[in-house]
Amino acid sequence: MPRLDQLLASLGYGSRREVRDWLKAGRVTVRGAAESDPGKKVTAEEVVVDGDPLDHPDGLLLLLHKPLGLVCSHDEREGPNVYSLLPPRWRARNPVVTSIGRLDKDTSGLLLLTDQSALVHRLTSPKHKVPKLYRATLDREPPAGLADLFASGTLQLEGEKAPCAPAELRLTGLREADLVLTEAKYHQVRRMFASQGCTVLTLHRSRFGDLDLGDLAPGEWRELPLDTFGPA
Repeated sequence: MPRLDQLLASLGYGSRREVRDWLKAGRVTVRGAAESDPGKKVTAEEVVVDGDPLDHPDGLLLLLHKPLGLVCSHDEREGPNVYSLLPPRWRARNPVVTSIGRLDKDTSGLLLLTDQSALVHRLTSPKHKVPKLYRATLDREPPAGLADLFASGTLQLEGEKAPCAPAELRLTGLREADLVLTEAKYHQVRRMFASQGCTVLTLHRSRFGDLDLGDLAPGEWRELPLDTFGPA
């Protein structure tokens, strides 16, 4: 079992020093009684802070409608990030909340966030072929035969050792297309179209596996059960 101060700090309630101040102020109870010992061994179910149970002690899994203009990096030098949309306590958790895969600054749509490192590894592993649907607007009408090329599994992108896995392309307009990928190479959608002379003007991810955005507005998120993708 973790120490009380370690548990509260890991869930974003503050540094260990700040947590000790909370204990001295009587804001934390264990099994119904005020607790002042930061080293006390506890389970999350026993602890109450300011009258409330602990905030998501088992972990977080969120589905976010990522707006344009935000990056998925924690490095503030890269600009405003998606984590700024979350409550401050969630941003202070350790392990940190991070994205499962990334969408670049100029791409909007469905993004999963979690503090479960095993889930990040599992869903980003090449072995876990999660289909992802992207909607692209192009600068020109794509060349004939593009759907067959993308589906062939032979398209080799510059700088990549292996060709792209077969992908499903559906043209929805003269310059609009839906593309379903089961892998996530760097800027893959843009690079696939660029290899055939087309520039992607807008890009939006609308599905991740069986998940969609529903009625979420840009910048909004909803919680998902931790077992959404099956047991760990």
